Amino acid sequence: MLELIIGTYGGLCWLLFKKFKIIPTNTYTIATAILIGVLQLAFLALFLMLFHPVANDGRTLALTTPIVPQIRGRVIEVSAQGNQPLKKGDVLFRIDPDPIQYQVDRLDAMLAEAITRASQLGEKLKAAQAVTAQSKADLAASESELDRQVREAWEQARAVVTRKKSELVLARKDEVRSSTLLKRGTITRKRFEQDQQQVESLIAQLREAEAGARKAREKINAGGNRLRAAREKLAQAQSKERETRLAFEPESSGINPEVRRITAQLDGKRWELAQTVVRAPASGYVTQVALCPGQMAVPIPLAPVMIFVHGERPILAATFPQAVISAIKLGQEAELAFKAYPGRIFKARVSKIMPIIAQGQATASGTIRSLPSAKSLGRIPIVFEYGDDVATLNLPIGSLATVAIYTDRVPFLSIVRKILLRIKSWENYIFIP
Repeated sequence: MLELIIGTYGGLCWLLFKKFKIIPTNTYTIATAILIGVLQLAFLALFLMLFHPVANDGRTLALTTPIVPQIRGRVIEVSAQGNQPLKKGDVLFRIDPDPIQYQVDRLDAMLAEAITRASQLGEKLKAAQAVTAQSKADLAASESELDRQVREAWEQARAVVTRKKSELVLARKDEVRSSTLLKRGTITRKRFEQDQQQVESLIAQLREAEAGARKAREKINAGGNRLRAAREKLAQAQSKERETRLAFEPESSGINPEVRRITAQLDGKRWELAQTVVRAPASGYVTQVALCPGQMAVPIPLAPVMIFVHGERPILAATFPQAVISAIKLGQEAELAFKAYPGRIFKARVSKIMPIIAQGQATASGTIRSLPSAKSLGRIPIVFEYGDDVATLNLPIGSLATVAIYTDRVPFLSIVRKILLRIKSWENYIFIP
């Protein structure tokens, strides 16, 4: 286009200076004509770049997902084929499940055993509770028998001893008085002898009462020993019940701790078993499949085994200088010229202006960041919306395109940009490897 403008202006000068000689030829007029031509070209280029910018780095982009296995294992089957359409959930490849299946079977057996032990602990707890209840009943019976029988007999024996002691004291006083009276001749010896016999009789009765009290006391002591034995038995039963209860009662979520632990391990292994089948995360396809049966799949994010390309319409984006962004608005008209389709122009519209560029990114690190140099000011990415005519083209993702945007400012210059874009598209016929 630059050559066309220069040629047109040069032809006009030839007509004015040589052909029709409308303008005299001298140093002043020639210098003026050259200066006017240079200024025209400069203003034309400036306005075109500012108000109808063009980018030569337009590119189609696709969303991709690195396929990284969640577990480590040997690949036994690769179902996905390169560049063949897949639906969400289709099998990509399979990992040998046998090593994990063995662990699942082992944990299943351990879980059944743990559940059985938990049930047995429940039965043991019921038995311990029954023993505790019986020990409490025995203790209550022992205490009741001791209070009702032995203590009553002991109290009665003590009362008899006390009474006999009082009677003996009175009888001895009578004996002393009788002895005095006998010496005075006031009473007969028979009466004195009767008082002596009464004392001797009371001594014998007191001894008998004291013997009965000792027997009652021995019964109390014997009953106390039985009571202590009953209390020790109850304490042992309660300790056994607490020990069994701690082993049986759940710690969380109503599940026995051991059962819960083995269940968690089993769930983890079942999840790993499910991960032996790797499926497509969405509709799309995988490309450049190099995975083969026998290879080891390792869960390393930096080493994916496949690249999954999502089946959504590819994004078309290009970058523009920051100086032209103020004139670009959403919905403005744009045109595309793909290198793969020379001589053809396709319509598009501005869909999105990216709010951030790479030079504006700040990430956490262990060093103090500095602002990027002014020489490395980045270009702003712009995303374009295109029609079905572009979507149906046989364009590999990543194909290059020249993108021109036509803003609302100086609209008559858009014709010049369109002509330039079409010349650029025709230049794509010239293939230089």
